[in-house]
Amino acid sequence: MPRLRKRSEVVHTVTDAHRPMSEDIGYRERRYMITMAIRTACLILAFFVHGPWRFVALAGAIFLPYFAVIFANGGREPEPAVSLDSVDPDEGDGREFPGGRREIPS
Repeated sequence: MPRLRKRSEVVHTVTDAHRPMSEDIGYRERRYMITMAIRTACLILAFFVHGPWRFVALAGAIFLPYFAVIFANGGREPEPAVSLDSVDPDEGDGREFPGGRREIPS
């Protein structure tokens, strides 16, 4: 005889899953490397440009590492919200899954 599911049990769907941690870490590493490459370019430019642009390049070389580390260690990126609002509520037999999600008719 099949077991009936309790009403208080939470059901997770595939759309609720986060991106894999390895993908998130790779994204943050790439963003850090790009920021540090811009910082290196600012440091090199500070030696070759004159006038007020030299100070802009120096400011970039000094402050970009701080922001690069903050963004790299800031945690996981927010996931885009997945919405099933495109399903016509009048379609189907009106059954709902736990969590308020409607069944998508086949």
